[in-house]
Amino acid sequence: MKFVVDRDVLADAVGWVARALPARPPSPVLAGVRIKAKTDDGGTVALASFDYEVSAKADISAAVDEPGEVLVSGKLLAEIARLLPAKPVTLRLEGPKTVVTCGASTFTLLTMPIDDYPSLPPMPAAVGALEAGKFQEAVSQVAVAATRDETLPLLTGVRMEIEGESVTLLATDRYRLAIKELTWKPTNPSVSRVAVVRAKTLLEVAKSFGHTEQIEVALTAPGLADIIGFTAAGKETTSLLIDGDYPPVRKLLPSASEIYATVNVAELSEAARRVSLVAERNTPVQIAFSEGQAMLNAGTGDDAQASEVIEAALDGDDITVAFNPHFLLDGLGVIGAPYVRLAMTNSTKPVLFEGVEGVDGPVKPDYKYLLVPIRFTV
Repeated sequence: MKFVVDRDVLADAVGWVARALPARPPSPVLAGVRIKAKTDDGGTVALASFDYEVSAKADISAAVDEPGEVLVSGKLLAEIARLLPAKPVTLRLEGPKTVVTCGASTFTLLTMPIDDYPSLPPMPAAVGALEAGKFQEAVSQVAVAATRDETLPLLTGVRMEIEGESVTLLATDRYRLAIKELTWKPTNPSVSRVAVVRAKTLLEVAKSFGHTEQIEVALTAPGLADIIGFTAAGKETTSLLIDGDYPPVRKLLPSASEIYATVNVAELSEAARRVSLVAERNTPVQIAFSEGQAMLNAGTGDDAQASEVIEAALDGDDITVAFNPHFLLDGLGVIGAPYVRLAMTNSTKPVLFEGVEGVDGPVKPDYKYLLVPIRFTV
């Protein structure tokens, strides 16, 4: 095997497939990236990785002198490709070793047994396409609420609800809930499917495909192995879906609220970030809403303390709520509007955050962030 390829093209492709490599591979070969060079279509090189749950593949154009196939350490090749000089890269197989040459740089990599590498799952049938930019925004808004606690595997995922031309993403870690609605182009207008996808996978797809025009989504037919696939710009990935009954989290959304506070997102974020500097681990930031203002406080007793007052519009009785500062900042960071409206009932019930364009403007109905307050004593 021997081919020549542009450095940036190789680095981008290797970086994509290397993202899917497991941190602790159950088998040594699963730490490898499979490289297959073909003379078809003027010369193509397919790079792939697979860990029995997530697969990634990238097809690139290259000047292929000798077709062939090889398996090498994925993370090492990704680091090498990223740091090579901006010159054409030659990759060739010499006996049991793979030689990478770029300008005056030469690297020799040991190959892995290609016969032991598993076959990648086939890409399922396409069910629709999403606008890449909107999908990237939606994933960032929802995945923030997914848990990172692997003992709760179902909650490490994002639930995708597909109904005709509408896609709803939602995630929860039991302390907060994020819901985002967006439209897409289904292959079948009557499609109705539900899938729980790893939040990590969605974030990687959204980040890598965000610069493209659209992302094609594929799902296996009901009754088969539950796999979702994403394709864009010569790259693709598949992932096993998370099995289980997702909790009925929509019932947590308040049917009505008695108190509403509207605050500038940037001002609230900056104030919360400042006062939270004195908040010890697992201690909250309190926000006391009254007519025309919101007072933020953190720290108690003999510990360091901080407070700050910002403008706020209040509709209803005065109220004080306390939040985990990290969860509060996470939600404000993805609200997607210059102002946020907090819908509250009392200091212990979940608070609904929704974006608004101005103090008196209507709420943006496509995104909701629900946060459970922390109980506090005065």
